[in-house]
Amino acid sequence: MAKNIEPKLKKIGDYLKLDEDTVFTIPEYQRAYSWGIENCDKLWQDINDFVESESKDRYFFGTIIINCQDNDTKYGLIDGQQRTTTFLLLLKALLIRTNIAIERTSNDDDSASLRRGLQERRRRIMGILYKAETEDISDTPNSEKDAEICHRAIILQNFSINEQYKTELETILQVTDYESAEARVTKIKYKQKDNRYTNFFRNFKFFYNKISELSDSQLNNIAKAITDNCEVIEIKSWQVEQAITMFNSLNSDGLPLYDSDIISAKLYAAAERIGREKEFADSWRQLGDIINELEIIGIADINSILMQYMYYIRTVNHETISDTGAINVTTPGLRRYFTEINKVPVSDPIKMCADMIKLSKIWKQVSDYTQVKVLLKFNENSKLFLASYFYRFNEEDISAENVEPIVNCLIRLFSLLELGDAGYSSKYFKTFLFKEETKLSDKTISEDEIEADFCEHISANWDSNVIDAALHDYDGNALVYLNEYLFSKETKADFTLGAKCDIEHIMPHSGNNLQEIRADAEIENEAEFAGLVNKLGNKILLEEKINRAIGNEWFRTKVSTKLENKTGYIDSKYPLARALVSQYQDKNKPYWKKSDIAAATDRASERILRFIFGL
Repeated sequence: MAKNIEPKLKKIGDYLKLDEDTVFTIPEYQRAYSWGIENCDKLWQDINDFVESESKDRYFFGTIIINCQDNDTKYGLIDGQQRTTTFLLLLKALLIRTNIAIERTSNDDDSASLRRGLQERRRRIMGILYKAETEDISDTPNSEKDAEICHRAIILQNFSINEQYKTELETILQVTDYESAEARVTKIKYKQKDNRYTNFFRNFKFFYNKISELSDSQLNNIAKAITDNCEVIEIKSWQVEQAITMFNSLNSDGLPLYDSDIISAKLYAAAERIGREKEFADSWRQLGDIINELEIIGIADINSILMQYMYYIRTVNHETISDTGAINVTTPGLRRYFTEINKVPVSDPIKMCADMIKLSKIWKQVSDYTQVKVLLKFNENSKLFLASYFYRFNEEDISAENVEPIVNCLIRLFSLLELGDAGYSSKYFKTFLFKEETKLSDKTISEDEIEADFCEHISANWDSNVIDAALHDYDGNALVYLNEYLFSKETKADFTLGAKCDIEHIMPHSGNNLQEIRADAEIENEAEFAGLVNKLGNKILLEEKINRAIGNEWFRTKVSTKLENKTGYIDSKYPLARALVSQYQDKNKPYWKKSDIAAATDRASERILRFIFGL
């Protein structure tokens, strides 16, 4: 017979005091330990304020949700992982400082009461952290015996596939002094000072230093308050899905609850039901590793991959187009979709994970393609529809050449979004793309047919003269990348969009020589300057290092020679910068005038216009 949910109001010390054969566990699907100094500082301030208030009430630290497993010997932390881990680190810091206080407290009658209090705190905390019996704990610290007790029992096991430092808490709990902890914990490569430590040790160090500021009497009071005057509501459940459902409603650990947390928990529960939880955990870990790489380069995170997968599933299931052909652009939230509207993907966790791994691998591969890099300078929503197209391919079959036609179609449409007043949610963009997504995801539909749809849609809804005028007025940045890309195609020049790339104003928009530069450009006043400086024709791409080096130099300096110990356009690999060098470097005192900006803007506008309209 299934057990009922069991809520209990417990002192922190009683909540953390486990039976000999019981441990807290952090399930595979849980997030990594994420609390930082800011969270710990707030916790510490809350406790201090409570102690100083001398209130007879108890301080409430929220709800803890536990999934009981293996005959109640494993307490899976569904909600409360962050707080539980932090409480253990705090208690360890209190224990070390309490031991120091006991050793320096006199044995005289005046100090007897304080000494007894500190000894009680020592026994209480060691009983919690190490499940030690009172009679096994000496009144005063004994390094040899204490070390044996510190290695005797494990209070928490971390199985999270998202946690890189699973044993870090155990390392801290097993030492008897601060210096040993600092020596043994993980040191993260290439990080400096406190950044080289994990959240576990940084938070432990924070508490240790804060406690060091207290008098022995204050230490005694705050240690007693934490274990015996602070409370949580412990809710035990014996069904993981039931526990997760409560988690959705009662998340109280101070961190935002992401859709991916809930969905990964549902997936793990589904895998557990069919006995494939290890296979799923391995796959989810692989997915996480790939997504970590994608996050570093700004391509995707787990929630965006889930969103792209939802778009794809809804498309292939014809959920966005009715039988009459009406387009439904209303998009449900991720959590609601996968846990309420369509539970089928989550019911097959291995397949869903494999599908997302496939998409993530493709994103990793195409992230180096220049045309994809250009597209990603535009509206983020382009990724949703490009991802559905990617599902046509296996990772080994995809190439820059075979994705270029569709990527270019999306660049054309999102360039129009950049230039017009209509927003993404209008029928010209979102509605059209939802309809076209059914073709993008269908490998039986040719790219030629999709290109024809884009051409027809663009020619039917935009006037080339209006767009030409908008291009001449354009002062944003996305089209600067497109102009460079199209110029490289036009001149058959090599073009690779580097990670460290700046928008360079050929005529500087600020600087010490601005008045003289304006005069050289034959600009009459500030209003005329403001209308010219951000035109397409006055902007090019330039390597960050070169852009920083030349700053707001004169045009003739930028194109004609290298500066001493610096660099210039002559060292750039970007086609437009090199073209300017070829055109101007041999001229005597070349100037960049307003007529040059106008001519360059004309050329850029015509180039982009022809691309958008397929001319």
